[in-house]
Amino acid sequence: MTPPPASRRPVLVGLDGRSGAGKSTLAEALAARPTPHARTAVLHLEEMYAGWDGLAAAIAPDGPYARAVAALAAGRPARWRAWDWHRSAPGPPRTLDPDGIDLVVCEGVGALCAPARPLLDLRVWVAQEDAVRRERALARDGSLYTPHWERWARQERRYLAAQRPQDVADVTVHL
Repeated sequence: MTPPPASRRPVLVGLDGRSGAGKSTLAEALAARPTPHARTAVLHLEEMYAGWDGLAAAIAPDGPYARAVAALAAGRPARWRAWDWHRSAPGPPRTLDPDGIDLVVCEGVGALCAPARPLLDLRVWVAQEDAVRRERALARDGSLYTPHWERWARQERRYLAAQRPQDVADVTVHL
């Protein structure tokens, strides 16, 4: 009897940048791009932040993002519990099974965090001017985000100062 073929792991791309820089737009454009015989999935880190103060925990070495990337890098399904932003409470469980997927785009603030870096095949920093970022983010998320803009920005600044993700990017894009 022949053993089943080894699980093939997808190419992992991390898209990081501050809120409103264009990460989600770029990720969705990559996923929608017609590529013959290639399947793409997008992993949104915002599902892994447990609320407006959840960035550090989501990207910690034992956090949901590090566990998800490690699983995908090993060709195994990634599992996490999504955050329900409207209820401010844990939401449904999520699974991303890499079987048959060729490319996984991991997008969100923290995508290039230290635990994920060695597992990513391509690291992309998405840059944008502060005023443009704020306008985009508030237009996208409106009243849900407005009262939390500065609170979230403080977490981003701490992450940027401590981990310098922009310095480890293979590519920087300005959208």
